[in-house]
Amino acid sequence: MTFEFATANRIIFGRGKVSLLTALAAERAKRLFVLTGGDKSRIAPFITDLQNQGLDIRDFQISGEPDTDLVIKASALARQHKADLVIAIGGGSVIDSGKAIAALLTNHGDLLDYLEVVGSGKALQNPSAPCIAVPTTAGTGSEVTRNAVLRSKKDAVK
Repeated sequence: MTFEFATANRIIFGRGKVSLLTALAAERAKRLFVLTGGDKSRIAPFITDLQNQGLDIRDFQISGEPDTDLVIKASALARQHKADLVIAIGGGSVIDSGKAIAALLTNHGDLLDYLEVVGSGKALQNPSAPCIAVPTTAGTGSEVTRNAVLRSKKDAVK
């Protein structure tokens, strides 16, 4: 029996490691799309640090379960901003949204072109834009998987 396990290409773990976020972002990009959960004030110090590094930031809040409409809207804003890095700070919903947005930054077309079950299920033609996931909850595992779980209200499925 054989199997393959694919996960994030780099995982940094440990007390206080979030302090590396600004340096990691600054060495990879200039224009950031930063996703947060419902309480944006929790990451205000990081936003300030990123701006102090001369990075151009557009932030977006994800409250609750991400759905296709929300990801389409956020992706359009990220493209308009010409983001070259996505940072997702929050729980599984924020991180799943971040991964989908990063994929859409480099793969044009409609979100439904790439979704399985409710969409065409096409393979991504290009690697996703870089995405840094900073989980603030435990248990979802979203930060170590390649897929994103999104809700389709129209089809009543995830």
